[in-house]
Amino acid sequence: MKDNFKLMHEDGKARAGKLQLKHGVVNTPIFMPVGTQGSVKTMSPDELKDIGAEIILGNTYHLYLRPGHKLIEDLGGLHKFASWDRPILTDSGGFQVFSHSGLNDITDEGVHFQSHIDGSKHFLTPELSIEIQNSLGSDIIMAFDECTTYPAEKGYVRDALERTTKWEKRSKEAHVNSENQLLFGIIQGGMHKDLRKESAEQIIDIDFPGYAIGGLSVGEPKDIMFDILDYTTEIMPQNKPRYLMGVGTPLDLINGVSMGVDMFDCVMPTRNGRNGTVFTSQGRINIKNAQFKRDPKPIDENCDCYACKNYSRAYIRHLYKSREILALRLNTYHNLYFYLNLMKRMRRAILENRFEEFKNNFVENYKN
Repeated sequence: MKDNFKLMHEDGKARAGKLQLKHGVVNTPIFMPVGTQGSVKTMSPDELKDIGAEIILGNTYHLYLRPGHKLIEDLGGLHKFASWDRPILTDSGGFQVFSHSGLNDITDEGVHFQSHIDGSKHFLTPELSIEIQNSLGSDIIMAFDECTTYPAEKGYVRDALERTTKWEKRSKEAHVNSENQLLFGIIQGGMHKDLRKESAEQIIDIDFPGYAIGGLSVGEPKDIMFDILDYTTEIMPQNKPRYLMGVGTPLDLINGVSMGVDMFDCVMPTRNGRNGTVFTSQGRINIKNAQFKRDPKPIDENCDCYACKNYSRAYIRHLYKSREILALRLNTYHNLYFYLNLMKRMRRAILENRFEEFKNNFVENYKN
């Protein structure tokens, strides 16, 4: 699949593009709702389409452990299994393996780990990660990498960088379906600009159709994250999609776009929604708070999603306090709509050469 990404317009560093994938076109900048187990929590595929989701994310680690990639392949692949006919991106499983630090042992060959579900032992290698993703049939798959924590000794970050480069070469060699599945490389290097540059040069030299920035939003202060992000996007290819993994808040998205990022994913809108926090054009609010007990207003008066057009803050708070599942669904529906609509508005602003004005207005009104 050649020339799958087309850069449509730039406004400063902000970019609007089109990414052609097997299961459809993705308009960037884009936010990808996270469907860890092959399902975006509380949402049906039709609801995701209603709010404009063009691509969702699945998790290699979790789908490998349950129900198993071979079972999904036998049943027609992840798209058919989940009744989702639009693009899917799957991660490599590396982040999940490393996040269970007490249950893993990292070697140059791969990672020995214990399942968080039943304690069973497994060995995840670049080859197995790619095999799993090939079986799932996702449109974009990720090379296997080692994500470092923050803070971390520079020597360890360098070792992880070198291991990542070797693993990503092996990932590319193992990939057997490049016509239908785009394999993205991942740039690491922690919070060290010299290591970020070194990683970027090595990963770009392998030559992938897209590149991700990994190892951010792992506990570092925001100013450091944005400094590293801005530096890294500057040294990434202009003509290929740029994906910032696992980030973040609405302000993270708007700042990321201003630095040239095209793709984002994060569990924040879904997880926060289930915990009673909703995003509005004025900032986050906790719908559980007593101040909303008699509030007749919608979650966000500037929003026209299903939840905001039909229900009050008071009603949704009542549902949440009563432990009604509908509260979780409405909160999640609204949050994902808010995120996806924000991306559409940013894209429109880029195409109309008014992104900086849009960004300044959004940041001024968004309080937390």
